[in-house]
Amino acid sequence: MAKQKTSYSCTSCGAVSGKWAGQCPECNEWNTIEELVVAAVVGQNGFRQAGYSGSPIEVKSIAEVELETMPRISTGMPEFDRVLGGGLVPGSVVLIGGDPGVGKSTALLQVCCMFKEVKALYVTGEESLQQIAMRAKRLGMRQSNLILAADTQVENICATAVKEEPAVLVIDSIQTMQVADVQGAPGGVTQVRESAAYLTRFAKQTGIAILLVGHVTKSGGIAGPRVLEHIIDVVCYLEGGSDSRYRLMRAIKNRYGAVNELGVFAMTETGLKEVKNPSAIFLSRGDEPSPGSVVMVVWEGSRPLLVEVQALVETSYSDYPRRVSVGLDQNRLNLQLAVLHRHGGVKSYNQDVYVNVVGGVKVAETSADLAVLLAILSSLKDKPLPMDLVAFGEVGLAGEIRPVPNGQERLKEAAKHGFKQAVVARANAPKNGIPGMKIIPVSQIGEALKLIK
Repeated sequence: MAKQKTSYSCTSCGAVSGKWAGQCPECNEWNTIEELVVAAVVGQNGFRQAGYSGSPIEVKSIAEVELETMPRISTGMPEFDRVLGGGLVPGSVVLIGGDPGVGKSTALLQVCCMFKEVKALYVTGEESLQQIAMRAKRLGMRQSNLILAADTQVENICATAVKEEPAVLVIDSIQTMQVADVQGAPGGVTQVRESAAYLTRFAKQTGIAILLVGHVTKSGGIAGPRVLEHIIDVVCYLEGGSDSRYRLMRAIKNRYGAVNELGVFAMTETGLKEVKNPSAIFLSRGDEPSPGSVVMVVWEGSRPLLVEVQALVETSYSDYPRRVSVGLDQNRLNLQLAVLHRHGGVKSYNQDVYVNVVGGVKVAETSADLAVLLAILSSLKDKPLPMDLVAFGEVGLAGEIRPVPNGQERLKEAAKHGFKQAVVARANAPKNGIPGMKIIPVSQIGEALKLIK
């Protein structure tokens, strides 16, 4: 037999080390190192001499694997289906995270009530069945194919699912679930990890699609071990403040579709309603042009999205001028201001600079660089840009304007919404142009700044 040895594993990130430490060296979390007993690694001859009891498994050439189209279950909400990659895949596990009160439970209850040809089982560990029924009645939801249960024991839930044979199983929430043979309180690292692993194995064996509700921490991440997000197939976040009627659903992991897909919903008295034209809600501008306002075209998942970026530049009376960005990376803003100073000759060291993306959208891609610089200069010079102008392009540290992917699709989306002018990187300018739109290609930051005289 192979000798046993002791190692130590982090319950947060899964990193393994040879000795115990109070802080994990990989994820820097405290008090997450646990003892783990594993078999020592030996060579091939050593395995034979030790009488290794494992049996070979079946292997196939990649060319021999049969490819079948996976049937998907529509949620009845095209925006939700878009985020999932076309609908729910049987046997998949989807995690929906979000802040308290953002509408996670409401959205999944609404989805369950929309199924017409399949049965759904909604299991709650936080509310009573009467509360769920009252919410469904208040929102005017149809309840023909929906059955409810209240339990926190994973084994009991899976046994019930085998008996009832639903196509979709909703667990609200994963932080309340527990496995009988695992030590630890519900919501702890061990219970959350083992509960998710148990449900994932159950989903793969039975073909039942499972939707998990996940709580988030104060930093915005899913509560529990990071391993949780690795176990499951799809991770979605439902975003939106309590003072906003719009909710944004974004996929950050998807084994069955594109990541960073964005679905836009409106929270109404009857639940979530999908917004079929998201660009329209982010373009609610005034009738008169105002300094510091520019519309940019960002790429979210598989479609373009028009959003407005606003900048406010004001003389600073502090020794340390403020740099504030909402919806954009703070470090990216500092880089852009340095490029504006070095290659555009525009000084902002004595100015407070505030940048905001309207509508609560978070922009991570670099295509917003050019629009942000134009908005900053427009506010600094107090000169508005035309209302029918859009801009997109990446700005390099040498002052060059770099092209971004899907340039022609972005321009077509802008033209569809009535924009007549576009400032883009020279490499993004289409050869045949866009009907009804004037394309202004630029290759250096100085050329773009000349547009604001």
